[in-house]
Amino acid sequence: MSSMNITLVLGARPQIIKSAPFIHLANKDKQIRLDIIHTGQHYDYEMSQQFIQELKLPQPKYGYKVQACSHGLQTARIMAFIEKVLKKIETNIVLVEGDTNGVLASALAAVKLA
Repeated sequence: MSSMNITLVLGARPQIIKSAPFIHLANKDKQIRLDIIHTGQHYDYEMSQQFIQELKLPQPKYGYKVQACSHGLQTARIMAFIEKVLKKIETNIVLVEGDTNGVLASALAAVKLA
């Protein structure tokens, strides 16, 4: 079996928590290369980094610090960031989970590049 390159996009506390079991399993599988992108939607320690540390997750390979702004502007900024990263890396699958601006932006960027 050939290797699988998976990109997981996170950005809010619930996404970090819900993705933890998948991240741990993927990191044990030698056939999977997992790249984690953090959109920065939850950018303070208590809403993001604390959970990455407590759940013993690897630090995201790519990160963005989106500022608090309107929903449309935040979505647009994250979409541009994700598009730029996805153009740089080789991935077979882009995984997003949830109902946040970061999820919408990431899904749109991934589909447009497919």
